[in-house]
Amino acid sequence: MPKPQPSLDLMEFIETQILPQYAAFDRAHNLEHVTRVIRRSLELAARTGADTDMVYTIAAYHDMGMSGPRAVHHITGGKILASDARLRRWFSDEKIKIMKEAIEDHRASASRAPRSLYGKIVAEADRDIVPEQVFRRTVQYGLSNYSELSKEQHWQRFREHMDQKYSAHGYIRLWIPGSPNEEKLKELRAIIADEQALRQQFERLYAEETTAQ
Repeated sequence: MPKPQPSLDLMEFIETQILPQYAAFDRAHNLEHVTRVIRRSLELAARTGADTDMVYTIAAYHDMGMSGPRAVHHITGGKILASDARLRRWFSDEKIKIMKEAIEDHRASASRAPRSLYGKIVAEADRDIVPEQVFRRTVQYGLSNYSELSKEQHWQRFREHMDQKYSAHGYIRLWIPGSPNEEKLKELRAIIADEQALRQQFERLYAEETTAQ
């Protein structure tokens, strides 16, 4: 049985009016990233029975708040979605409220569980726990936002971020049991626990990303 797809007119609106805005964001929150989050969100919607149009829209808007300060991008993103009157064509006030809250709840550092299934879906889809992607996005973000740092300082930032967010005592949480992220997180934590292996990953990706700039 084919997986349900978002409404064609909604997809046209998102793809022409919303997704192109990600080109202005840093390389860790660009169009490639949001496309992955959309794909994973739709996969989770098929598994959980969630509304496909809502899930698709939440994923598309989830990092729109990166147009402002990163620390509050989840709050800003929720406001951007809720204030976009064009979405009233497809969604009721109640659905808009749920989608706004889902974006507010998607941050990995959130201290509480998302308030709805929709928040759990986008939070899970946003995790990007494939080790290669986690490491590369962290290097990319550092280079984009802390260009004044030396290579050794970038390494220290990279290592601290991995420890604080992804290690066995890190703050990241998974919200949908049995998701593909569980195994990926185990792989990631094994590398983080081996500092030599972690340094090798950093050295390779730092060289690739600085050459690409």
